[in-house]
Formats: sequence, C-alpha cells, structure tokens
Amino acid sequence: MTTTAQTLTETTPPTRKARGPSSRLSVVTTERRHVPKPSGKPDPTAHLSAEDVEALGRELDALRQEVVDSRGASDAAYIRKVISAQRSLEVGSRAVLLFSILPPAWFVGTVGLSVAKILENMEIGHNVMHGQWDWMRDPKIHSTEWEWDNASPAELWKHSHNEIHHTFTNVLGRDNDLGYGIMRVDEDQRWVPMHLGQPLWNFLNACFFEYGIAAYDLELGKQLTGRGDPEKFRRDARAVLRKIRQQVTKDYGVHPLVSGPSFLHTLTANATANLVRNLWTHSVIMCGHFPEGVETFAKESIDGETRGEWYLRQMIGSANIEGSPFMHLMTGNLSHQIEHHLFPDLPSNRYAEIAPRIREICAAYGLSYTTGSLPQQVASAWKQVITLSLPNDLSPGNAASSAVRAAGSGIARLLGRRGTGRDRVRSVG
Repeated sequence: MTTTAQTLTETTPPTRKARGPSSRLSVVTTERRHVPKPSGKPDPTAHLSAEDVEALGRELDALRQEVVDSRGASDAAYIRKVISAQRSLEVGSRAVLLFSILPPAWFVGTVGLSVAKILENMEIGHNVMHGQWDWMRDPKIHSTEWEWDNASPAELWKHSHNEIHHTFTNVLGRDNDLGYGIMRVDEDQRWVPMHLGQPLWNFLNACFFEYGIAAYDLELGKQLTGRGDPEKFRRDARAVLRKIRQQVTKDYGVHPLVSGPSFLHTLTANATANLVRNLWTHSVIMCGHFPEGVETFAKESIDGETRGEWYLRQMIGSANIEGSPFMHLMTGNLSHQIEHHLFPDLPSNRYAEIAPRIREICAAYGLSYTTGSLPQQVASAWKQVITLSLPNDLSPGNAASSAVRAAGSGIARLLGRRGTGRDRVRSVG
C-alpha cells in the first residue's frame, strides 16, 4: 500500500523540479541521424529505427512511472534507517578514536569512520542531492537543504553533476566528467603529450578525490585558459574555501584536540578515513563510466535528440558492478549505474529491483548491458587510462606502446579479470 507524501510529514520545503530526462527532449522524429565518430568505431545502435527508439523510450517511461507511483512508507523508512545508522556509526567511531592511542581503538575507530564517510557521501549525500527523496516533503532529507561531508559545496556539485553530467552523459566536448578534464578516456579525444602522465594524475586524483571534484566543480580549467567568468569564479571559490575550512577544522582540528593524549593518533585516523573514502568513491565512479564496453558520443549526435535517444545514450554509456547487497549499499547503489543514469531521481533502493527489467529491455532491442565484478571493472577502467595515455596512431610494435598495453593487461590479470572488454559486455540481444 502506497503512503502519500502528505502523510509522511506536515512540512513542505521549497519545490524543486524533478530530475528525469532533460526537459529539452521534446523532439519527435521518424528518422534517425547517425553521426560517425572520427575513430570509425561502429554504432552499436545502428540496427534500431526511429520507431524502435521511441518505443524503447515509452517502455522506460512506463517503468519509471510505475516506480514513482509505488513509492511509499517502506522507501521513506529505508533512507531514514540508513541516515540513522550512518550517524550512529560516525558518532560511535569518533568516540572510540578518543582513545586511539591504543592500537585496537585506532583500528576499530578508523574502519568505522571510513565506512560512515563512504555511506554519507554515496548512499546518502549523492542520492539526496539528486532529489531522490524530495517526494517525502521532509525538509531534513531534501535536495535543496542537504549539505554533505565533502570539500565541494552542494550547490556547485548539483550544477556540474545533476545539470551538466546527467544531461550530456558521455558526450565528447559536453560532458566534463569524461576524464574530469585531466585525462583522455576515449580514443576520439584529442591526444596531447600531457596525457602520458595520466596514470599518475589518475592515482593522485583518487587519493585527493574530494578536492579534485571541488576544483572540477569550480571549472578551474576554464579559468586557467581564460574562458571562465572571473566574478563567478571568485564567488564560487570563496564558497569552496569556506567548505574546506569547515571540513579541515572538524577532522584535523576539533576532533583530534578533544582526544587529548590521542591527538596525533586521531588526526592520522581522520586522514586515513578520508583517504579510504576518496579511493573508494573514485573507484566506483570509474567503474560506472570508464570500463571497456562503455560508449561515448560525438557532440553533433545529440542535435535534435529525442527522449528515446537520451535513454538509449544512458543505457550504452554506463556500466554496472556486480556484488552483494552490502557492496551495493556502499556504492550508493551506483553499482547500478545504468539504472541510475536512466532514472537519476528514483530512490536508490529501487535500482536493484528494476535492474532485471532493464536487462530484459536491452535484450529485446539487441543492446549490450555492460556489467562485471568490482575487480573486473576496476581493472578494465585502469587499463583504459593506461592505454589511452598514448596516441592512437602509435605503432603496435613500438616498445613503449607494447609496454603500456602490457601494463594494462597485467593489472587486469592481477585483479582476476578474464577475457577482453567485449567478452565482459553481456550482449543480451
């Protein structure tokens, strides 16, 4: 039985536009435009007619509406339970770390704080700020009010992530999430010598991911090349510096100080928890966007894009991670990246429920559904980063090329990966 939003709370926060497919997708067409990519890679959707794509869109619209109509008390209870558990875990872990001069307390407190920070960023912060729980009309769990434990202010992140990335997913030249402006993650991206160092840039970005995202949300690259708005940048930079000051004061000032004799141990515990959170978050994001089998799109290909074509782009421009329910929770259910890109504003706890139906739709339309275990996807994404650090036309026999490609394959074997990227793409059509 569905519980109406009015019975969940009497308080109604400011209204917010729903985050479904972009409102610009009002085009209806009887023809499909196929824009070839410079690399000459085949179009995996070439077999679909305009009618096929719009039928696909109608099926996905119907599925989305089915979930929207069934949201209710159990969903509200889920997110409130997760928030309560996360806060209890963080408070408990910080209390244990008051005695972190003792090695067992340091270990237990650090593990607990790492898990709490991951939960806050992934399953709570990311999803609340997507508007997934706005329908509850709870001002404490609403996208317009939530501020997360991260260096990037919520408003900046929502603009760069919700409005830009999710609108232009994997469109070369439009989606800045493709390599975050510092990496080449597709052979259709222009190669420059700086890309030789991208395995190192990627590792450093992983270690300091929250600060990398803050710089990305500031559009720092535009400012350095003189293409940005100086006044807007100064205003946003002040907001980022305020947020960083708050985070640093909490983790490296107040908490260590109240630990007294455990000051240094508590400080290192907080630094370790932040590092673990950054490495985990970076890995999950890479797995959903960069593995082999994930498609990218030419900028011109979205001219006149229909709703069905937008859905199609999300399906083949994303990848999933297979694992246990606990793993899905720790990824913020971004292990269901395909489902999230299709329906970014649906409650995250419903993605696992609709994933089998998305696979069936892929089968019906002859589309691949890219998925694999966490080690497989991490290895595949890193192989892409290493391989694409070199220009496309580097001779296959070149020693440097062979060494880089061997390194990528070595990482895959080390992590237990089997077969090529296309072998892992489960083509269920």
